[in-house]
Amino acid sequence: YKYLTGYKNLVHYARMYGDITKERIDEVISLVGLEQRIKDKVKTYSLGMRQRLGLAQALLHKPNLIVLDEPTNGLDPAGIHEFRKHLRMLAEKENVAIMVSSHQLSEMELMCDRIGIIQNGKLIDIQTVNDFLDKDEVVMRVTFTVDDVPKAKTCLNQMFQEQETLENESTISITIDSSKIPDIVAAFVREGIRISGLDKESKTLEQKFLDITGGSGIA
Repeated sequence: YKYLTGYKNLVHYARMYGDITKERIDEVISLVGLEQRIKDKVKTYSLGMRQRLGLAQALLHKPNLIVLDEPTNGLDPAGIHEFRKHLRMLAEKENVAIMVSSHQLSEMELMCDRIGIIQNGKLIDIQTVNDFLDKDEVVMRVTFTVDDVPKAKTCLNQMFQEQETLENESTISITIDSSKIPDIVAAFVREGIRISGLDKESKTLEQKFLDITGGSGIA
């Protein structure tokens, strides 16, 4: 209720449960970091503060599970970071499972421990984030920043005749087994090619998601 203070909102919801103490109300206020503004009216709160007040409300009766639907929608980057930090802290301190429904895959990659994918109303996959992203995957795109791209291209073509390369003014990229990176570096050094940067690109959660779902029919 926007015309009430944050504290009075929590007191109102506490009455619905019947056995919520003042100490518990103060505890959840502290957990979500609203101590300084809890006596202000909700209409003066930012969106991020309202989200945290909603979390406090959900935590009042010490639930085992909290379900959130697109909780970071409308928040700026700082607000998203703060909200994510609170969620992970609450999961640990309150020993509560938090289920988040979201299409913001890059944010879910940072927020969650496990990922489930729903397609056409069915749960088609569930894994830990690390397993889902396959952090130890062998084949990846590697980009070298070099001082002589044409010479580097010739060198790579000799080493990997079946692999295509992508080049621009100062970089060259190739998809290879990561164990071959030291061999490439050694070959570049032998050919007098100076390397000023190396970037390994694994698949993102979004790319993995599209691989699994086929990129269509997503619910």
